[in-house]
Amino acid sequence: MKYAWIAGQGKAFALSAMCEVLDVSISGYRAWKRGGAPDRQRLTDGRMLVLIHSIHAELKGAYGSPRMVRELRARGFSASKARVERLMRDHRLQARHKRRYRATTDSKHGLPVAENLLARNFSPTSPNQVWTSDITYLWTDEGWLYLAIVLDLFNREIVGWSLKPRMTVDIVTDALSMAWFRKRPAPGLVHHSDRGSQYASQAFQDQLEGYGMTCSMSRKGNCWDNAPTESWFNSFKNERVHGIRYATHAEIKAAAFEYIEVFYNRKRRHSTLGYKSPVQFLEHWLKVQHQEQLVA
Repeated sequence: MKYAWIAGQGKAFALSAMCEVLDVSISGYRAWKRGGAPDRQRLTDGRMLVLIHSIHAELKGAYGSPRMVRELRARGFSASKARVERLMRDHRLQARHKRRYRATTDSKHGLPVAENLLARNFSPTSPNQVWTSDITYLWTDEGWLYLAIVLDLFNREIVGWSLKPRMTVDIVTDALSMAWFRKRPAPGLVHHSDRGSQYASQAFQDQLEGYGMTCSMSRKGNCWDNAPTESWFNSFKNERVHGIRYATHAEIKAAAFEYIEVFYNRKRRHSTLGYKSPVQFLEHWLKVQHQEQLVA
């Protein structure tokens, strides 16, 4: 780890930590030491506000100030937390408000349920160890649609999803099929869901067995046992559903595709992932694994 000394204090601090506090990049600090110019552009408040407005509109209000700071820095602009918070607060720019959790699936059935093997361990050490699933509802002028997702807990990527007008078993089997064909995980993956009848059904359990997956289910009436999946639904609805009127099923299907495949998996900065997107986080992890193999 690189360190920098504070003159007159005789103390060393991590260079990355000092650059974070002082709102400069490491490369900019090194350029300054060499007598060069820093690598970030400094903007007036007016220009900064125009840029924030532009990003806010581009990302459809998805980011509050913490993610906005990192987005600005990633685009090459100097942006302190206090300054961005002030500009967004003064001009009433904020992320869409979160709505309260509401249960969707029906757990009042006589089908067998699985033990909660996940036990709220939401931090697997590699991809394709633990997938979580759930279903939510979406309203259009043509009636309800239901969205089932499969999320890889390692990098919070949506690896499979299905959108249908009925909440029947095929909505969850189709989502899992997409995930399996995309990732082809080795046998032993833990699949966690709530106790909904779709997940407890014989058809879905047979599918899990065929893929070599182990079933895990939340405790009765406890949404927090599947918190990352619920959190994803909150983000999706806040950023693409609430406050927007969808006239047709086709419109919301297009919105779901854009959010999952174009924005969320590849671009959206995730706080749990060090403000990288799911794909960026996975690519970085794979690169580190490759480098370690070369050294070994």
